[in-house]
Amino acid sequence: MHINDFDFDLPAELIAQHPPAERGSSRLLVALPGQQLVDSQFNQLTDYIASGDVLVFNNTRVMKARLFGHKISGGQIEALIERVVDAHTALAHIRSSKAPKPGSKLIFQGNIQAEMLERQGELFVLRFDSEETVWALLEAHGHLPLPPYITRSADDNDDERYQTVYAKYQGAIAAPTAGLHFTETLLQQLHAKGVHLTEVTLHVGAGTFQPVRVENIAEHHMHSEWYEVSPQVVAEIEAAKKRGNKIWAVGTTVVRALESAARSGSLQAGQGDTNIFITPGYQFNVIDQMITNFHLPKSTLLMLVSAFSGYHQIRQVYQHAVAQQYHFFSYGDAMLLGNITKY
Repeated sequence: MHINDFDFDLPAELIAQHPPAERGSSRLLVALPGQQLVDSQFNQLTDYIASGDVLVFNNTRVMKARLFGHKISGGQIEALIERVVDAHTALAHIRSSKAPKPGSKLIFQGNIQAEMLERQGELFVLRFDSEETVWALLEAHGHLPLPPYITRSADDNDDERYQTVYAKYQGAIAAPTAGLHFTETLLQQLHAKGVHLTEVTLHVGAGTFQPVRVENIAEHHMHSEWYEVSPQVVAEIEAAKKRGNKIWAVGTTVVRALESAARSGSLQAGQGDTNIFITPGYQFNVIDQMITNFHLPKSTLLMLVSAFSGYHQIRQVYQHAVAQQYHFFSYGDAMLLGNITKY
C-alpha cells in the first residue's frame, strides 16, 4: 500500500495540548466492525466488556528522558535517552547544531558530565561520569519528554497525567496513551464485574513518532522496542480463550507485545526486542478487541489499527471522529475497536 493511503486531514485545534480536566473523563468512540458507530464516554467502558474477558495493560513507566546542556566546546545540545544500557551507559537521540564526535564531552543541567563513545545508527552511546546511576540522574535532572505535537513544555501536572495509574517499570520515552484514561475507580469496577486484569511490558521508544518516509510502506524499516510477556499472562490468555472470552489490548503497545510473543503461531512467554510491523493483511493471533487513542496521519499505528479493524472501516471512523470533534493523540479521546476477522 502507498503511504498516502493513510493520510487524512486533521484540524490543528483537534490535537489535544492538555489532558482532560479529570482523568477518565474522555470520550469513547465505539467502532465495532459491522455495527453503527456509538459516541460514548470512557467511564462507560464496563458496558462493553464481559465478565471473564481479559484486559491486558502495558505497565511501562515514562522516564524523565530529556536532558539539556552543552558540548564542552560550547554548542548547545539536547539529549533524549532512548534506552538505558547499564548503570552508567545509555543510548540517546541528540539534537545540536553539529553532531558530537566520539570522545566529545557533554555537560548537562545539574553538572552531569558524559562522553559520547560512538554512534549506533541514529543513536549516540553516552557514558555518564557519575557515581549515581543513569536512572537517578534522569529522575533528579531530566525532563518529561512530551510528544512533538504537543507545542508546550512539560509541567508538574504532566509528571502525573502523562503516566498511567498502574505504571511500574521505567524505560519508556512515551506513555502507552490508551492507558491514560483508566482510573483506580474504573479498574475496581472492572475487577468487580469479573474482568481479568493483567499486564505486559513494552518500553515505548521515540520511533513511535517517526514518520514513514517511503512511499511503499512495505519498504519501511520499523524501530525496535523491548518487551516482556510473562508465563502468568500466557496462562491467563489461554484460559480465557478456552472459556470463549475475549482478549482486550489496552493500546497498540500491548498489541505489539502480544503479537510479537505469538509470532510462532502460539503465544509464548519471553522477552526481547521487537520490530514487528503490522499492516493490512496481517493475521492477528491473540487480540480480539482494542482500546486505543486516535493516531497520526501516515503513521505505523494508523496502519496497525487499519489491519485490525479494516482499512475502510478505520477511514470511516476517523472521518466521524473529525466531524464530531473528538480530541486526537496522546491526551485525546479513545476508541474501542474490534478485530474485523472476528465479526
